[in-house]
Amino acid sequence: MRIGVFVGASVADLMTLDSLLARIKQAEDDGFDSFWIPHISARGYDALTALALAGMQTARIELGVGVVPTYPRHPAVLAQQALTTATASGGRFTLGIGPSHRPGIEDGFGLSYASPAQHTREYLSVMRPLLEQGAVQFQGDFYRVNAELAALERPPCPVLISALAPQMLRLAGELADGTVTWMAGPRAVAQHITPRIRRAADSRGRPAPRVCVGLPTAVTDNETAGRLKAAQSYERYGQLVNYRRVLDIEGAESPAEVAVIGNETSLQRQLESFAEAGATDFVANIFDIPNEPDSAQRAYNALKSLVGKI
Repeated sequence: MRIGVFVGASVADLMTLDSLLARIKQAEDDGFDSFWIPHISARGYDALTALALAGMQTARIELGVGVVPTYPRHPAVLAQQALTTATASGGRFTLGIGPSHRPGIEDGFGLSYASPAQHTREYLSVMRPLLEQGAVQFQGDFYRVNAELAALERPPCPVLISALAPQMLRLAGELADGTVTWMAGPRAVAQHITPRIRRAADSRGRPAPRVCVGLPTAVTDNETAGRLKAAQSYERYGQLVNYRRVLDIEGAESPAEVAVIGNETSLQRQLESFAEAGATDFVANIFDIPNEPDSAQRAYNALKSLVGKI
């Protein structure tokens, strides 16, 4: 299982662009497999622009965005930007997309959140041909597109979707390269996510899909303090319908219950449980513990020590 770092899940992750680029370069130097950032319209930088800059300052590490909301951005526009980022990174960029959540799309952007699975299917049907072949002709309910995307360079650009519900998981296996999850614990990954996405990929004769599991992560000897901090920092995720679904499958009342928290031995054991559940990648959003000033570095070091060993 590949191990990466994810920055941007909470306001505490805000940093300058220079600091973000320095973090990515450090993660590459420390051997991590990947570095991920979200695209949150109300916070931080445009993710693809930041990762294009990072791609030109790194040489090996995978750079991923998890995820770009689809409704506010036309698939042809995102295809062009993604191709640019993939080129700047020498083919090390992975594009995560998803419909996001009804409150942000309807209340924030004033757009309809109708039929998110069908919307995402059409989005992929427009964007992927532009990325891969440079042209698309498509007629659907959401998009009617006849477009070209000429380029002298066309590096690979894997596409993952934020699939948690059954229809989205089927779509992730049929038309995408896998899923990137958030707030999915080992039971949800083993019983709900991995079987559905693998069946969908098999039905189309496609390669085994990636299952990239993102979770809050802390290394501490005081698990109680860690769970309390996680409950405070990530509470809002438990109130969103899409995440509530996988939390319920896990039997968890709050995001704090699925966060990866414990000492170094516990961390390894928990990551191994995800690998056994079918995760191909674990992406850690490290958070610190009150009164433990070195806890974030401790978690980072512990994760670094496990790269290539699970």
